Amino acid sequence: MAVDELDTRILRLLLEQPRTSVREYARVLGVARGTLQARLDRMEREGVITGTGPSLSPAALGHPVLAFVHIEVTQGHLDDVGDALAAVPEIVEAFSITGGGDLLARVVGRDNAHLEDVIQKLISLPGVVRTRTEVALRERVPFRLLPLVESVGRAARP
Repeated sequence: MAVDELDTRILRLLLEQPRTSVREYARVLGVARGTLQARLDRMEREGVITGTGPSLSPAALGHPVLAFVHIEVTQGHLDDVGDALAAVPEIVEAFSITGGGDLLARVVGRDNAHLEDVIQKLISLPGVVRTRTEVALRERVPFRLLPLVESVGRAARP
């Protein structure tokens, strides 16, 4: 999907001021509300905008320990293990990967003992051969998309 300069300005506002109304976004950008809504609808339809919910902190929800778990899977069982991972509430993300392992999961825990319990649960899943865990010490760059949006916007300028 081609994203033009107006789209990037809209995305910037969504990221910087997520709780603002469509009417206010249109006013700030100097475009008609209908134009703005059509752009938002198109970007949602084309998968640029994938959600509008709040960002939540696992730490504030009582799960301050963050780990990245590499999971090696028996051949032919990737989908089954992926489905089983979805049933573990402490897994907040999981990806199929290349390199060391078949899956990479972002896992949260209440403390190190709880993290160990979650990892033991993962190891016991049918199709899991082994895991390798790396515990995060400190977040250095929080999840962000604004620099990418700005880069795309610069590239879209004539």
